Amino acid sequence: MNENKKEMSITVKFFKHLRTVDAHRFAVMKNCFKCGLYYQGLTHDLSKYSPQEFWESVKYFQGDCSPYRYERAHFGYAAGWLHHKGRNKHHWEYWYDDKPLEMPFNYFVEMICDRIGACRIYEKENYTKESALNYYLASIDRQFLHPATAKMLEDVLRDISVRGEDAVFSDLKIQIKEWRRKKTV
Repeated sequence: MNENKKEMSITVKFFKHLRTVDAHRFAVMKNCFKCGLYYQGLTHDLSKYSPQEFWESVKYFQGDCSPYRYERAHFGYAAGWLHHKGRNKHHWEYWYDDKPLEMPFNYFVEMICDRIGACRIYEKENYTKESALNYYLASIDRQFLHPATAKMLEDVLRDISVRGEDAVFSDLKIQIKEWRRKKTV
């Protein structure tokens, strides 16, 4: 850990974390809106402001990765993450109970928007349209996702890496409309 991170006061961490959460939520909201998920965009990650999540994240804020990742690497678990994943259906972990369950399409699309938003926030100027795919391929997520969800996730992230977000989000918006139409029939 570099010296600047060690010496950050709790006040500085508080405001930097708040800025990071706000920037992430705004990025995900824009993505969700492009996909037709207006309510989910507005309510995305509101639990990050809860005391259980917010103060844990302030305590372990580093600025270049999720505080949960830092906490998990140092202590073996992240208390804030345990709270977060149980309240936010756009995380595949929400849909795991003894075995993986297939994610409903609207939460799957929010997960895509979330991954793109997180990569943009943490990678900053190093972000590319391949970032979310590379992050996914380097993670262990695939072995815990429902096979259909895992395949669809990799397919969509690969499509984004080729055609870009706007084209894929436009397709997802059409698919969301169709999914909603089928749900009401």
